[in-house]
Amino acid sequence: MNKLNSRSASQNCLGLSLALAFLIMLPVSCSREKKADISSAQMQDFVVHIAEYARQFDPDFIIIPQNGVELCFNHTDSSSGFHNLYRSSIDGLGIEELFYNGDYSPDEERIRLLRKCQTSKKILVSEYVSNSTHLKDAYAKNQQEGFICFARTAGNYHYQQIPDTVPGENSSDISTLADAQNFLYLISTDLFASKQAMLNAIKATNFDVILIDLFFDGEALDSTEIQQLKIKNNGGQRLVIAYVSVGSAENFRYYWQDGWSLHHPSWLKKKYEGYEDEYWVEFWEKDWQDIIYGNDDSYVKRILNAGFDGAYLDNVEAYYFLYFNN
Repeated sequence: MNKLNSRSASQNCLGLSLALAFLIMLPVSCSREKKADISSAQMQDFVVHIAEYARQFDPDFIIIPQNGVELCFNHTDSSSGFHNLYRSSIDGLGIEELFYNGDYSPDEERIRLLRKCQTSKKILVSEYVSNSTHLKDAYAKNQQEGFICFARTAGNYHYQQIPDTVPGENSSDISTLADAQNFLYLISTDLFASKQAMLNAIKATNFDVILIDLFFDGEALDSTEIQQLKIKNNGGQRLVIAYVSVGSAENFRYYWQDGWSLHHPSWLKKKYEGYEDEYWVEFWEKDWQDIIYGNDDSYVKRILNAGFDGAYLDNVEAYYFLYFNN
């Protein structure tokens, strides 16, 4: 056999091998997609049930899932129409890195989906802008779409600083999410010497919506403290929303048990890449859902007891990352 024929034979063998490998992998890929599709429906149900539970105590309780805009649609497919029960259960959508992820890099697909949703839902976008000279553009891009924006630079990547300026600052009373023209996203408390220092810093601002953690250094904020935050420095009324991750478990939270580091529950799945204290969870499991809502010791009930106006549900896109982020 000459070199040409030998090379041709080798290529044929390689092609056959790749074809066989594809056939072997195909059921795995299809299986993952099927599981992710089932899982997305379970997340839709999860969010709906959280909303139903919270509104037993506060009919006006606000629900804002972060990312996972696809969940607003049947089978996470915008061509199949809205998932009406899910959409009616939420008041807005939180989105990270829409136009900027360091540099300008608009996510055209998510922008398209958000345009479909914004007629009935408030869109809250948190941008990451590595170059502060682009902050103005980040706000402008979102304003053009009708979204409200919180833009942060490298020094505030983990939402730990309060910006000096408030875009769209106003003295209006903000009684619903639809009224909001801006928001503060502050979930890391590392830069504050004390809880009171943090509360004082927030009270001195005029943001329409305050998005903060329920806890400061492991201690839950109480209803008196939250009530103080509901008045802007200029006297206007505002909303205070509590952050809670519903798709991942965090090992510094009150529910975390010491033994889990060695013998964790089966629903605690894999590490959340980039966040050493977090783990993706099988959120459809009852034990996890009991941690989040449905009883007096649950996370959502603690948020309600503290007097928050609503909950910001992070990591709803867990339905995807459990199967495709390997």
